Amino acid sequence: MRPPVFIVGCPRSGTSFLYHLLLSAGGFARFHTQMNVFDVLEPIFGDLSSPENKKKMMREWLHSKAFAVSGLDAGELEARVMAECRNGSDFMRIVMDGVASKQGVDRWIDSTPTNVPHMLRISRDFPEAQFIHLIRDARDVALSLDKRQWSRPLPWDKDRSLLAAGIYWEWIVRKGRENSAQIGGRYIEVRYEDLVERPEPALKAIGEFLHHDLDYTHIRETSVGSVKKPLTSFKEDLKEGHFTPVGRWKEKFPAEQLMQFEQLIGRYLQELGYALSDAGNASANSFAVRKMRWTYRNFYEFKQWVKVKTPLSRWMVSYSDILIDK
Repeated sequence: MRPPVFIVGCPRSGTSFLYHLLLSAGGFARFHTQMNVFDVLEPIFGDLSSPENKKKMMREWLHSKAFAVSGLDAGELEARVMAECRNGSDFMRIVMDGVASKQGVDRWIDSTPTNVPHMLRISRDFPEAQFIHLIRDARDVALSLDKRQWSRPLPWDKDRSLLAAGIYWEWIVRKGRENSAQIGGRYIEVRYEDLVERPEPALKAIGEFLHHDLDYTHIRETSVGSVKKPLTSFKEDLKEGHFTPVGRWKEKFPAEQLMQFEQLIGRYLQELGYALSDAGNASANSFAVRKMRWTYRNFYEFKQWVKVKTPLSRWMVSYSDILIDK
């Protein structure tokens, strides 16, 4: 098998779109869902070197959408997992190598965006893997997260879910970029805006990084998934004929919250090259801004630690999460 590809980023940053662009190019296994191994499967089923845990996992997984789209034989897969699987990475390799072989290709992609906190672990377990970190304007990301009710504000901040989504975006994007220092040349950053507005040069750069032919003419002719029909949170825009995924925030972001949003994460937006509606917002450093940033950053770190490191994860995630295409 050629090096696997992991597409990561904040959810609603266009990871599925990039995945479908690569599938449209050909040469990659088609697996139209996400594995969610490190954030869902391992926390639920625990130590996968345990035969009992593997049996429990396989009972559930063989009824999942992931198995349904894999095209694999249940008996053969279960036998191999019981014999070879010691952890979530082994399970992913067994499944995805099997899917690729069955489809007659030698490469696969995992597009689970929330793998960002697990990048270093994935890099150790898949030393040949390549990472594409997709970054999108936080204001458009927050609108999409909020539209799907995927923003998770603290109970007292239910009316500030957009702001909470913005801090989550900064937390996960920073984490991905910090992890890249230890991954080195197997990591590349791609802007969603470039994929939408300047697809040919963006895909050329990705193709050179992956050593994979990403011919844009062929991609348009094939048009797999969201390349043909966008996976948007704003379906009303598609119906009305004005689908504009880049800069949507300029029309849809509530004016009364935009200033607060840019005060919270404006400096990082600017650092990444995104212009603010008012450059002065980035200099705000009030106690309320500092308090909210500190609270949510620590909340997200603590929640991630609890999910992965403690038995409480059994109550924090459910196996049905594996069926969610983020």
